[in-house]
Amino acid sequence: MSEPDAGVPAIDGIRVGVGGWTFEPWRDTFYPDGLVQRRELEYASRRLSAIEINGTYYRAQKPETYARWAAETPDGFVFPVKAPRRITQSKVLAGTAGQVGDFLGGITALGDRLGPVVWQFDSNKRLDRDDVEAFLQLLPDRVDGHAMRHVLDVRDPGFFDADHLALARRHGIATVFADSDEHPSFADITGDFVYARLMRSRAELATGYAPAALDRWAERAREWAAGGEPGDLPRIGPVAPGKGRREVFIVFIGAAKERNPAAAMALIDRLQR
Repeated sequence: MSEPDAGVPAIDGIRVGVGGWTFEPWRDTFYPDGLVQRRELEYASRRLSAIEINGTYYRAQKPETYARWAAETPDGFVFPVKAPRRITQSKVLAGTAGQVGDFLGGITALGDRLGPVVWQFDSNKRLDRDDVEAFLQLLPDRVDGHAMRHVLDVRDPGFFDADHLALARRHGIATVFADSDEHPSFADITGDFVYARLMRSRAELATGYAPAALDRWAERAREWAAGGEPGDLPRIGPVAPGKGRREVFIVFIGAAKERNPAAAMALIDRLQR
């Protein structure tokens, strides 16, 4: 396998990637013929600048596994990590302090490859605002010397409202913008970085998204990174004044998953121009 000498750096603070790296159809659409499975992360991490680890939603890994994954990736690469559902689906979120500590302590083995932690609350989980506020108080800014960034992916449409945004802002926590018809989709900024999950890739398009759509996402990413907010995305409240440059994470996930690596690389190409 011919590898670039280095990975794909963040472009003006913007990182672009996909969810996971093990997906059989990618062996026809992304990975080269003959690439052994154990080298798929090595390959993917040199063509993308971030990969969201989704498997941790179902089962946390041992610290040695996280450390091995980190070692297979180039300098500057980042793993956002999805938190376990055993935490986010708990009946009483405020009672999960021990589980939160164990999980966050384990993923610090990713070292400087550790990106934001995504706390996904599915649509079948009815959230209590006081319980969520108590839960947010459990989320630390640092663990064992490692900075922690948290982002909420709330899929209960009855909870995703102005009060939810105010709650996230009080705690300085980002909220996911889901480009989706299935999940709440609001682009209000609540933290000091932006986390967007793009979920509209189409199988009939080689790059998942049409060229014009990718052009517009590149523009939006640049606007977010510069401290602004795109005016053409759905939101709950008014656009807030810009507060300086910020990091941006764009993750192509779901939908026509076989096309997501191509979509991510096409967006990176536009951002590099």
